Amino acid sequence: MAVTETYELKGHIVDSLLLAKVLDQVLESGADYRLDVIDIGRTATDTSRVVIEITADDDEHQLRLAEQLQVHGVNPVDATDATVVVADADGVLPTGFHSTTNLATEVRLAGHWVPVANPEMDCGLVILDPPDGGVPVVRTVAMHRVRGGDRIVVGGLGVRVVAPRIPAGTSSFGFMDSEVSSEKPKGLQLDALADRLRAARTADERVLVVCGPAVVHTGGGPEVARLVRAGWIDVLFAGNGFATHDMESNVLGTSLGVSVTSGAGTEGGHSNHLRVINEIRGHGSIAAAVAAGYIGGGVMYECTERNIPFVLGGSIRDDGPLPDTMTDVVEAADRMRELVDGVGVALMLATTLHAIATGNILPGSVETWCIDINPAVVTKLADRGSHQARGVVTDVGPFLRQLADALGA
Repeated sequence: MAVTETYELKGHIVDSLLLAKVLDQVLESGADYRLDVIDIGRTATDTSRVVIEITADDDEHQLRLAEQLQVHGVNPVDATDATVVVADADGVLPTGFHSTTNLATEVRLAGHWVPVANPEMDCGLVILDPPDGGVPVVRTVAMHRVRGGDRIVVGGLGVRVVAPRIPAGTSSFGFMDSEVSSEKPKGLQLDALADRLRAARTADERVLVVCGPAVVHTGGGPEVARLVRAGWIDVLFAGNGFATHDMESNVLGTSLGVSVTSGAGTEGGHSNHLRVINEIRGHGSIAAAVAAGYIGGGVMYECTERNIPFVLGGSIRDDGPLPDTMTDVVEAADRMRELVDGVGVALMLATTLHAIATGNILPGSVETWCIDINPAVVTKLADRGSHQARGVVTDVGPFLRQLADALGA
């Protein structure tokens, strides 16, 4: 039996083509729609609002479609309190749990809309008692962090999502207007990024940098170290490889056995990174190696000297690994979650796996820049829900040198 529900969508939904995307998705699902209210903003800064009546084949079809559309900020008009169910066991969400997006979200409790404190995609929503006895606190919770007795939001009723914001100055169509175009002027992109980092410093926002080993291979390691030393970087995420080659380049002058000054291979250089890892393991930690004078420069040195928190997330292919590398990826992700609070800008530098992992835990409000020679990295991030990702398709080493110069690092 056909089921009809009414939804609302508001924001910059016309110039971003969001409304067209939503209506196409309704039809592609086999449902139908009717626009009840259309209120289009008069200027580029005005928001628009539409009320959409959607008819689906049955309740299951309607609920499934509503969940898919909520990613775009489509919310039911008839607001009711969220349904809350108590979790039965540790690490298991109740059946039908609400699956979150990374967009700003609110949950209706006792007639009041309560903002979710830490938006993150692919999580549940847990209701916590306030410390002062006031309004309850709503947070996202990863599946493995659920505990028996937790109050979890189930279904989509009583949950609303704010439509994603389009960056100022963008339009629905323009020549070379793609966020991942390799033909965009790199100088203009660099200026825009430098301005954004200056704005972040003024607003007291934290800057997160995610680095892949290619940062060191392309000569960008010293430039990242400059940025850390000058106070432009507040948090670092990387893997065992990046940290290893950063320290290898500073101790032995090579990166994966290749000279960082001449670009030529060195005799026996294929084992250089292993020898560095072994020495660090002998000291017990990167901090101990720095204190002993074994490490005298580089990104990891600067982070250690300036108490910049970092997470080195391990993988099955790591050599060693370094004693600071977190081999439990669940623990690593949890540690990353602890460090993203207050981050306003994230830079993904020549890394795919760590960029995607970081994008999965970042709120959609965090402006994310991907600097990579491979444009597919930005596309992969967007495909996995990080719609805020902006791409600079270029060799990361020279770009970082220009960025550090522009910031006076």
